Formats: sequence, structure tokens, C-alpha cells
Amino acid sequence: MKPLLLLLGTFFISPGTFAMNGDFWYFQTSAYTKHWKSDPDHNNRQKLISVERNRADGSLWGGATFKNSFDQRSYYAYYGHRWNAEQYPVYVKLSGGLLHGYKGKYKDRIPLNNLGVAPVIIPAVGTYYGPVGAELVVLGGAAVMVNVGYRY
Repeated sequence: MKPLLLLLGTFFISPGTFAMNGDFWYFQTSAYTKHWKSDPDHNNRQKLISVERNRADGSLWGGATFKNSFDQRSYYAYYGHRWNAEQYPVYVKLSGGLLHGYKGKYKDRIPLNNLGVAPVIIPAVGTYYGPVGAELVVLGGAAVMVNVGYRY
């Protein structure tokens, strides 16, 4: 609940405080995860570490490592785009890439994972205050995750 309040609270701060100009690196970690369906096998502590390069034109690329829903170390390499709001410190982000790490009895929990690597598309909505940011990430039909990060 606290990350959601932080996300919503930034709508009431002066838009002039926020500039997202130029290229930057963005480092993130997961703060909260909620699976849509309760399952005793689900892990809600993803321990995500992500490094992302954002370009002034909105394009981005990056990589992440995390514990998937079944506590398996997983990796995501991606390319995407970020669309910034003109007057508010919010943005929408869409990334697509390859996901590796769903193995054994869980390999069929993500589509197209026949070779152990699956293509995925991940949407997110984010906000920022200076170099600090937060994102609400939708993980398909499985879960929603809140990430917090630092821009450099």
C-alpha cells in the first residue's frame, strides 16, 4: 500500500520539479509483488536487480535478474520505449525481450518457453521525483509488481 501512495502522491507536486531530459541509467529493485491468484508455490519476494539505459528519444534497453514466481533465478534482456507525460512526472513504458529461468515442472507456466527462453512483453507505469522513481509493472496474467529505482 505504501508504494502505491508514493506513486499517487507525486501527482500533487509541482511539475517543474521534474526533468527527464537526456540519456540516463536507471537502477531498480523490487519492493512489492502480488500474484492475481493465491498459490502456495508462489514467491512474492522477487529480489529483482535491474539496470536500464534510457535514451533522450525514449528508447531503452536493459537487463534484470530476479527470483521468479517459483523461486528460480531468472533473467530478462529487453528493448523498449518510454513515453513521458508533458506536464507531470509520470510515464508509460513498454519493454519486450527474452526471459530465461522457468525450468522443470514450471517451464510451461510461461507461454512459448519450449527452449527454456521465452519472448515476453511487459508494460509499466512509472513516476519519479528527481532521480528517485517507482514503477507499477504488470506481469501478464500472473502478478503485479512495484519497483523502486534510482536514475543516474
